[in-house]
Amino acid sequence: MENIVVVGAGQAGASLVARLRAKGFTGSVTLLGEEPQAPYQRPPLSKGYLLGEMPLERLLLRAASFYEEQGIALKTGTRVSAIDRAAKTVRLADGTALPYDALALTTGSRPRMLAPVIGGDLAGLYPVRGLADVDAMAAEFREGARALIVGGGYIGLEAAAVASRLGLKVTLLEAAPRILQRVASPETSAWFRALHLARGVDLREGMGLSKLLGRDGRVCGAELADGSVIEADFAIIGIGIHPDVALADAAGIALDNGIAVDAHGRTSDPSVYAAGDCASFPYRGHRIRLESVQNAIDQAEAVADAMLGDETPYVPKPWFWSDQYDVKLQIAGLNTGYDRVVVRPGAREGTQSVWYFHADTLLAVDAMNDPRAYMQAKRWIEAGISPAPEAVADPANELKTLV
Repeated sequence: MENIVVVGAGQAGASLVARLRAKGFTGSVTLLGEEPQAPYQRPPLSKGYLLGEMPLERLLLRAASFYEEQGIALKTGTRVSAIDRAAKTVRLADGTALPYDALALTTGSRPRMLAPVIGGDLAGLYPVRGLADVDAMAAEFREGARALIVGGGYIGLEAAAVASRLGLKVTLLEAAPRILQRVASPETSAWFRALHLARGVDLREGMGLSKLLGRDGRVCGAELADGSVIEADFAIIGIGIHPDVALADAAGIALDNGIAVDAHGRTSDPSVYAAGDCASFPYRGHRIRLESVQNAIDQAEAVADAMLGDETPYVPKPWFWSDQYDVKLQIAGLNTGYDRVVVRPGAREGTQSVWYFHADTLLAVDAMNDPRAYMQAKRWIEAGISPAPEAVADPANELKTLV
C-alpha cells in the first residue's frame, strides 16, 4: 500500500493520519478538509470559545508544523466532489484527481436546519457545528439581546448557558415533552431544567415552533405552536445533526444510518473505510452511530490499524461530557434499553449522579459535578461489573466498596 487518502479533516481524520505515522506507515498520506483551518476541537466551540475563554490556537488539535514534520499532505479549503471506486481516485472540486490504495471517509455530520417554509432562510439563524458558525454569531452576544434557541439537547443547552452568562435574555424551545428526552432520563432532565430556570432561562418544553417571523429578511421573533409570539434578535438552531454521507452515497457505498462499516471500519467497498460521526458499526447485536470525541478518536485509530493489517475489532468504550454554567456533566456508557434509574446524591451540594440499569446490569451513568461517581461507574461498565442498584442509591455507602 502506497497511497492513503482521508476525506474529512476533523477529529477522526486527524486521529487517523497521526496513527498511521505512529504505527510506522511510510507511504503517502493526504488529509483533505473543506474548512480553511487545520483540524480543531469542536466541543469547546459552544462553550469556552463562544465565551471568549479559549483562543483559536488552543482549539487546534495539532500545531500546524506537525503535519509537515510527519510528511502528511494536509489540504485545507479543499472540497471533494466525487469518488471513482473503479479508478481508485477522489476527484476534487478543481478537477484534480488523487489516487488511493485505501480511502477513509471521516466526513462527520452536518447540522439539521429549519425548512424555508417556516422561516429557515431568514438571516440571523445560526447552527453550532463549525468554527465559521460560531464566529458568525459572536457579534450577536450582546448584553440584553434576545436569543431564541430552538432545541433542548446538549448543544442548545450549552448555548443557552453561554448566552445567559453573558447577560442575554434567553428563550429555549423544546418540542418534546422535556429537554434531553432523546438522550437522558427524566431525572437528568429535571436536574438540568432546574439549573437553567435558576439562571433565568425561559425554558418552554412541549412547545413546537410554528414559524419564525422576519423583518427586512432577518429573524425578529417566532410564532409558537400555541399561537403565542415571542420577540428575538437572533436564533440558534440546535435540533440535531445527520451523518454526512453524500460522497459515499453517490459512489454507491452501502448506507445504514450513516456509512455502514464492519468491526474494522471497512465499508461495502474493501478499499474504502469510514470512522466518526458519519459511520455506523455493529455493537452488541445492533448497528449504532456514536457522536462523540471518544468514538471519533478510537474508531479512527482502529481504522488506521486495519489499513496496516491489524484485524482487532473495534469495541467502543463510550463516554461523553457537557459543560453548562459551572456544571460538568460526565457520561459513561450507553443508556439504551434501561428499565431502571437510580439517583445518588453527591458528597457536596449541587452534585448528583444518575445510574441506568437494565434489570441488575449497569449500563450508564450521568454524573453532575461528581467525577468520583463517573470514574467508578466507568471502570465498572468497561469491566462488565454491576453493583446492586439499592446499594448505589444509598449515599452512606462508599462506591468503591460496593463490588
